[in-house]
Amino acid sequence: METMKDYIEKNRDRFFEELFSLLRIPSVSSLEEHRPDMQRCAERLAGLLKEAGADEASVCQTSGHPVVFASRHVSDDVPTVLVYGHYDVQPVDPIELWKSDPFEPEIRDGAIYARGANDDKGQLFMHLKAFEYLVATGSLRHNVKFIFEGEEEIGSPSLAEWAKEHKDQLSADIILVSDTTMISESVPSINCGMRGLSYVEVKVTGPDKDLHSGHYGGAIANPINVLCDMISSLIDKDGHITVKGFYDDVVNLSDEDRAQLARAPFDLEEYKRFLGISEVKGEAGYTTLERTGIRPCLDVNGIWGGYTGEGAKTVIPSVAHAKISMRLVPNQDSETITRLFEEHFKAIAPDYVKVEVTPCHGGNGFLIPISSKAYQAASRAMTEVYGVEPVPSRGGGSIPILADLQRILGIDPLLMGFGLERDTIHSPNESYLLSQLFAGMESIALFYRYF
Repeated sequence: METMKDYIEKNRDRFFEELFSLLRIPSVSSLEEHRPDMQRCAERLAGLLKEAGADEASVCQTSGHPVVFASRHVSDDVPTVLVYGHYDVQPVDPIELWKSDPFEPEIRDGAIYARGANDDKGQLFMHLKAFEYLVATGSLRHNVKFIFEGEEEIGSPSLAEWAKEHKDQLSADIILVSDTTMISESVPSINCGMRGLSYVEVKVTGPDKDLHSGHYGGAIANPINVLCDMISSLIDKDGHITVKGFYDDVVNLSDEDRAQLARAPFDLEEYKRFLGISEVKGEAGYTTLERTGIRPCLDVNGIWGGYTGEGAKTVIPSVAHAKISMRLVPNQDSETITRLFEEHFKAIAPDYVKVEVTPCHGGNGFLIPISSKAYQAASRAMTEVYGVEPVPSRGGGSIPILADLQRILGIDPLLMGFGLERDTIHSPNESYLLSQLFAGMESIALFYRYF
């Protein structure tokens, strides 16, 4: 029988044309001006799913951006795989740092460069082509369903409700996902879990108008100064988050579990060189990999206020703002953490300012056992492709909707991600190695053989 590798080689140019047709659509979910592009991208995906062999493929409207649903039924007596992915992408700013047009894909140095090349159009495309191969060669032995959403990058505000309404339609045995990274090309890994997220915006207000800093400086509180002081107090000298109750539900891993995760090779000096930093920083008592996988964290994602234009404007601003994210570990509840943060942030505010906390979005983390049949099938498939057994790892990022789907549908997600840190997702010059794109297709096709 024709192998997936042979199928890729025979259809390589067509694969590029189809993937590029998706990458050219600026499906930025966070910007209202791109709403028509979201619909266009969803329709293109539905068309590709039909061409790949789906019995049905439809664009389903939600309270937000559309969901693409497709399926192919083989038999009532075989397992069903539900493939999840997202077709929305991050904004491209700062555009001046891109070496090529972010929505005109370009191949150079063995990689595709474009917004969404990895996250997540390139990775969901692997599932389309693995499915197409299985259908074309008559080797599909599973029922397959696809659910591609257009709101992952903004917290998936509509998908959970849509999934509840279509729970029966989405019934499956496993949720298969490629929206994560692996350790390296030579050391593949499978994520056993991901962190949750609580994301808030804070606003600190002082005087009811901007004021002349010469007339009022030194006599009243500057909201930017106050906000900076409040933020700096959220993490102590040992890297611990000071929000009362923040760690109450954190489960500390056993020495055995920490040793298992420590199997992942990690070169601290190379890590620092790659990031252009002289030293790492984080919670005392934990390694860098543990800090980004098994421990929660708090970060300021943006801060603004006052005058930031060209030249000088001597002003004390009326208002200062910041966006703050908290990555959570399994067992921490996103809504609880958001409430605890709001209570704490308001409690530490001095009397001379007013504070508002606005929850933006969030979700819980999750874990899956490495003893599961799905994990073992993925491990066997990737071992065959890469020639080395993948290492179990924990994802530091968040895909909050997966915890919702796990709860709503009663099935576990399996994260077969093929991205690499070099791909710089969410940043300028996002890319995806062709070798990873094709290895992902091969691994996914083999997963179906072994699951």
